[in-house]
Amino acid sequence: MKRRTFLHRIGSILAVLGLTEAEWLTLGNRYYQALAEPSPRKLALLIGINQYPKIPDLSGCLTDVELQKELLIHRFGFLGSDILTLTEEEASREFIEAAFLDHLGKQAKPDDLVVFHFSGYGSRVKLETSPEPMQNVLVAANVSKKSQDEKIVNYILEETLLLLLRSLPTDRVTAVLDTSFYAHSTVLGLKIRTLEESVAKLAAEELDFLKQLKTQNLSSTPIVLAATSNPKQSAREGLFSGFSAGLFTYALTQYLWEFTPATTIQVALSHVENSLSKLGSKQQPALLSNEKNPDVTSLLPDRIIGAQGVVSAIEEDGKTVHLWLAGLAPQVLLYYGVNSRFTLETTEQLVLRSRTGLTAKAQIYKIEGANSLQVGQLVQEAVRVLPRNINLTIALDNGLERIERVDATSAFAGFSHVSTVVAGEKPADYLFAKQQEIPSHYGLFSLGGELIPNTNGEVGEAVKLTVQKLAPKLSTLLAAKLWRLTENQGSSRLALKATLEIISEISPRVVMQRQTARTFKTETSIKKSLPTPVVPVGSRMQYRVENQSDSSVYLILLGLHNNHTAIAFSSWDPQEPNTADTKPLLKQVVIAPAETLTLPHNAACEWVISGPASECEQQLIFSTAPFSATLAALNTTKYSTAEEQPISPLLNPLDIAQALLQDLHNASALKTEMNGTAADSYILDVNNWASFSFSFQVV
Repeated sequence: MKRRTFLHRIGSILAVLGLTEAEWLTLGNRYYQALAEPSPRKLALLIGINQYPKIPDLSGCLTDVELQKELLIHRFGFLGSDILTLTEEEASREFIEAAFLDHLGKQAKPDDLVVFHFSGYGSRVKLETSPEPMQNVLVAANVSKKSQDEKIVNYILEETLLLLLRSLPTDRVTAVLDTSFYAHSTVLGLKIRTLEESVAKLAAEELDFLKQLKTQNLSSTPIVLAATSNPKQSAREGLFSGFSAGLFTYALTQYLWEFTPATTIQVALSHVENSLSKLGSKQQPALLSNEKNPDVTSLLPDRIIGAQGVVSAIEEDGKTVHLWLAGLAPQVLLYYGVNSRFTLETTEQLVLRSRTGLTAKAQIYKIEGANSLQVGQLVQEAVRVLPRNINLTIALDNGLERIERVDATSAFAGFSHVSTVVAGEKPADYLFAKQQEIPSHYGLFSLGGELIPNTNGEVGEAVKLTVQKLAPKLSTLLAAKLWRLTENQGSSRLALKATLEIISEISPRVVMQRQTARTFKTETSIKKSLPTPVVPVGSRMQYRVENQSDSSVYLILLGLHNNHTAIAFSSWDPQEPNTADTKPLLKQVVIAPAETLTLPHNAACEWVISGPASECEQQLIFSTAPFSATLAALNTTKYSTAEEQPISPLLNPLDIAQALLQDLHNASALKTEMNGTAADSYILDVNNWASFSFSFQVV
C-alpha cells in the first residue's frame, strides 16, 4: 500500500472534486503518449483482489498489480513512492474511492500523468432507484454490508469510476480494467472475472457519492482500456509458469515492454488480441471511445527502447543479478531454458542460470567496464535456448468423473509428445472435456472453452475412442505450438518488415503489418489498423516483405486454418519435372539485402481466400541460413498437380516444425561458444532469425 500506509488507513470518503452530468468517455489522448512523454509527475493507483468473502477466489489479480507496477517504474519512469497499491482486504469500496480522491485527485495537476488499474470481479445489478435495467459494477473486497431485512452490496458503479476519472484536473489519464460484467450459465476452461448478475441495493454512501459527482464540472478526457469489447466475452485469467495473471493485463504489459512503435492504440490492441488468441481466449480488448478513427500517433522518447526485462537486484558478488522477465511472450517464457542470454544497455551479456515464474537469476558472461551494472537496466534477448522434448499438454476438465479422467489419462499416454494435467493445477495448451449440450459427448477445447473443430466424439462414445481419433489433430496442434515458440518480433536483430495486403485494382490495402522493433525507425509504423483484422472471402492476398538487413534472408511461412489444419507457403521450382503423380521440388525463398519481395511472386500463382468463414493464423519465419531440413521434409510429401497452390495443406506438420527449429539452430553462430548448453536443446541467436505472427478473420 505505502503512501504512509495510506494516510494511516484513511476510513472516510474525502471531499468531492468538481464534476457534471454523467457522459461516456471520449478519446483525447493516447496510451503511449500518456505513459512516455515527460511530465511533472506520474501517479498511479493499482487495485487487485483475489480473495473475496463467500465468493470463489481469483488467482491472478495480485500478479496483475505487480505486472503494472514493474512496467510503470522500469519502462515509463514512475517513482515507486507515487504508485499506491490496494490489494485484498485493503481494496474495500471506501478505501478505493478515498484513495482515488486523495492519492490522485488531491495530488494531480494539469499535465500530470495518472494511471488507474483494476483487477477483480465485475458484475451487473438492478437498482431500485434507477430506470436502467442493469448497471455494470466493480466488486470491492468488502462485497456486502450487514443488514437485517435487505441485501446491501458494497459495489462501485462503473458510472462512478468513469466520473472519477473525468474529475481529474489533467487530460493525461489512463485506466485499465481487467474485469467483465456479463456472466454466462456455463463456462469451460479458464477462470473468469465475472459474478452472476443480481437484484440488490447499493450502499447509501455509494449512491450519495455518485449524486455528488454528477453535480460537478468535468475536465478530463481519459483513455479507458477494457479487457473485453463484447458482452458475450469474459475477462479470463490464465495459469502460467509458476504464476497466474489476467490474460489482458499480461498481454498488454508484455507488449509494452517489447515494443515502442509510433502506432495507434488500435494497432497495439491488435497485437494484444493476437497474444490472447494464442493463450486460448477469444476476448477482444476494447478502447472506450466515441471516435471511429482517433488520431493517436505521438512518438515515444528516443531513450525508451524495447526490452524483455530489467535488472531488479544485484547480489553482493556483483556478478549475479536478478531479472524481471515480463517482456517475454507468455508461450515462450514457459520453455525459456538455462543458458539463454541477454544483453544489457551496455555491452555485457547475462547468462540465465535459473528461473521461477517471471523472476530469474543470471550471471555476467562478459565484463567490459567497471561498475556499469545497475538496478533498473533494461535487458534484451540475445540467445534463446529451448528444449527439444516439448510436449503438447492437455488439461482434463474437473467436470469429468474419476473413471473418465482415468480413461483419458491412459488414452493420451499412448501418444508420444502428449502429456496430461488436472485443469487448473498446471499450465496447459488445450482442455479435454464433456460438451455442455445434452446429449453430451467429449471433445477438445481451447483454454477459453471453444470447441476445436472436428474434435468432438459421437454421443455415447467411450472416452478412449474419442481420444484415439484425435491423433492427427494433436500432431498438428503440437506443430503449431513449436513454431509459435520462434516468435521474436520484439528482439530480432534482423531489419525486416512484412505487410499482409489485399490486392486491388487501385493499390494494395494493408490488413496488418509486422516489423522488427529494434531495427526499424518508429516512424515507419502504420498508423491505422483494427483490433480484429478482417478479410472477405474471395480476396486476393499477398505478403510484401522488405529486407533492410545487410545479409540475404530465407523465408518459410506456416500456419493454421480455422479447423486447425496446417498450411504452408510453397514455392515450386519450374525447372523440375511435373507429372500427375509427382510435384516439382520446392525451392528456397530468398530475399537479398535492400530487396522487397511479394508472396506469391507473380499473378500466375494467385493466393485467393476461399470460404467458408474461418480464423487464420500464420507464422512468417526468416533465417540467415537456408531452410535445408525444412524443405527436405516438405519435399517428402507428394501432392497432385491440382494441389500446387501458393498456400497448400501441410500433411506432415510436426516433422516440418521440428525441422524448422533445427534449421534455426543450425543458423546460430554461437553454438560452438555454448558448450555448457545441453545437447537436447535448440540454440537460437537473435542475429540470425526473425519470426512474425499474423492472425486474421475470414468473413
